[in-house]
Amino acid sequence: MKNIIIGTAGHIDHGKTSLVRALTGTDTDRLKEEKQRGITIDIGFAHLDLDDFRFGFVDVPGHERFVKNMLAGAHGIDLVMLVIAADEAVMPQTREHLDICRLLHVPSGLTVLTKIDMVDAEWQELATSEVETFLKGSFLEGKPIVPVSTRTGEGIETLKQTLVKLAQTISIRPASHPPRLPIDRVFSVKGFGTVVTGTLIAGSLQVGDEIDIHPTGQRTKVRGIEVHGQSSESASVGQRTAVNLQGVDIDQVERGHVLTPAGRFAPTQMLDVKLELLASAAKPLKNRARVRLHHGTSEVMARVGLLGVTSESETGLRELAPGQHGYAQLRLESPILALAGDRFIIRQYSPQITIGGGTILDVFPRRHRNHELGLLSFLMRLATGSTTERVAAFIEEAGPGGVTLSDLDARTGESDATLAHSLEQLRQAQKIYLLEANTGRRLTKAESHKGTRICWKHHIDGLKTKLLERVTRFHKQKPLQAGMPREEAREQICTRFAGEVFRLVVETLTEEKQLVAEGELLRLANYQVQVSGAEAAIKEKLEQTFRNAGLQGLSMQEAFETLKLKETQAKPVYFLLCNQKTLVRIGDFTFHTTNIQKLIADVRAQKATQPTLDIAFFKDRHGLSRKYAIPLLEYLDAERITRRVGNVREIL
Repeated sequence: MKNIIIGTAGHIDHGKTSLVRALTGTDTDRLKEEKQRGITIDIGFAHLDLDDFRFGFVDVPGHERFVKNMLAGAHGIDLVMLVIAADEAVMPQTREHLDICRLLHVPSGLTVLTKIDMVDAEWQELATSEVETFLKGSFLEGKPIVPVSTRTGEGIETLKQTLVKLAQTISIRPASHPPRLPIDRVFSVKGFGTVVTGTLIAGSLQVGDEIDIHPTGQRTKVRGIEVHGQSSESASVGQRTAVNLQGVDIDQVERGHVLTPAGRFAPTQMLDVKLELLASAAKPLKNRARVRLHHGTSEVMARVGLLGVTSESETGLRELAPGQHGYAQLRLESPILALAGDRFIIRQYSPQITIGGGTILDVFPRRHRNHELGLLSFLMRLATGSTTERVAAFIEEAGPGGVTLSDLDARTGESDATLAHSLEQLRQAQKIYLLEANTGRRLTKAESHKGTRICWKHHIDGLKTKLLERVTRFHKQKPLQAGMPREEAREQICTRFAGEVFRLVVETLTEEKQLVAEGELLRLANYQVQVSGAEAAIKEKLEQTFRNAGLQGLSMQEAFETLKLKETQAKPVYFLLCNQKTLVRIGDFTFHTTNIQKLIADVRAQKATQPTLDIAFFKDRHGLSRKYAIPLLEYLDAERITRRVGNVREIL
């Protein structure tokens, strides 16, 4: 059965609630005050099964004082029934409600001309003509206008069949997106605890699911579910849903909060948006104006930072004229849970009048500056691009450090499958790198691990150029050093980025044979240390001195003093020999590699006759004092030539 949410709209006392009652048999006015005053104050709900459709009705108040309640019910509807009384025709809230539905991009709908029993045929014809004129240019132009009387029942069956025909044209919302339930009612049921209701605008919920309540971030579980008043193990997108929350007090949740999968999303207090000011707005919208933002079932105060208009390339805007479209940053006074692509409404702070609305482009933007280079181009890509183009824009905008898959989840709101498809397209087009978290291993396909880091190839190319420049400069400044220390290079170009980004830069340069990584050193592929003149003489003396020392190693300072060398001249040559592995540093001493290799060969040869050795034997065999023997034995252990077992060493 296909689920369709139908919302009413229209002026007060035009018969919206009576119409829903005539269709469903349910009186949606549930509050005592509504019964006493005879007007709808808050949103009400009913449902009706017709053919293969389950219609969920959201009845909204028509009084201007309760438009904010109307807005809480208007989100997530598939069809709107614009209700206009034949005896009064178009009234102020008729216009405002239609504006709201258009700004929210309600997909389709119809107009119901009520109270036809109150007028004669000629008056009904005039009223119909006025409605047709009013609807010209709107999304309801050309859609059915159904005359009914809820008192006599005339036209009700025709209305039902019209709803079925319209429902057949509505696309089924994909269930693959993460579930979101904006809360419009909160109450307590004895024996069950806190229950919240709302229209499930994405995904599906199951009993037992772990969920977050945003914007508070409180984590809970789904204890029970009802769909249209019937107990169920699950709820799907497009259904009116009641959720029994585990361990949540009634004062911890309220209208405007949103249920989402645990750990998937985060609230925000700043939004980049595409904004439209209604042509009927009484005055321009000033930069930094304070407005009421309505999103989902929430209402928060916000400041509008105008960024530019959609038809111009320069940022900076003092005001948005009635009927004009532009880009803006909304800075909220309270956090909300929102996703890119969501629609919203803005109303004037005072008096409370609907003045515009638009689409959310980015839920975690940086704070923008006037005349920020490339800003409008970026926002236009978000506003008009395909899913893959928008994903690409977010990755590129993230800079050289890239973005994690979790960040893209929260920023795009796309399903796992959609996001993976977009990333794979970008990877195949060689526009991005996909890196495994922590290890930096390059991935050959988009994987669902949330720690996966995605980097824009152009940014990595920039880091590669910087690294080559730094290594080149290092070679010029320190020609006797075999290479630039890896950590020093990382600190110069990637301090602010995750370690896997630097590993990627080094890896790609080595693959391209532009860089050589030797242990902890980096050097240009074509670089070789050239020693000549005074340095060559020092090199020869140092090599000979350490070779002659045998296994009675010298410290660096002892060697310099023995040869009467100046440290400033000799030290670079000494480290060159160490980096080239001509000299081996063990503890406080340095040995010539020839002597160390002879020692290793001797120990291995000894295994045939004596598979173990102790300190005394080792000292006697090689004529060493304890101060040399201990470091050498520990070195042999570290190199896995020997293994210490108690007070002896096994030869491996």
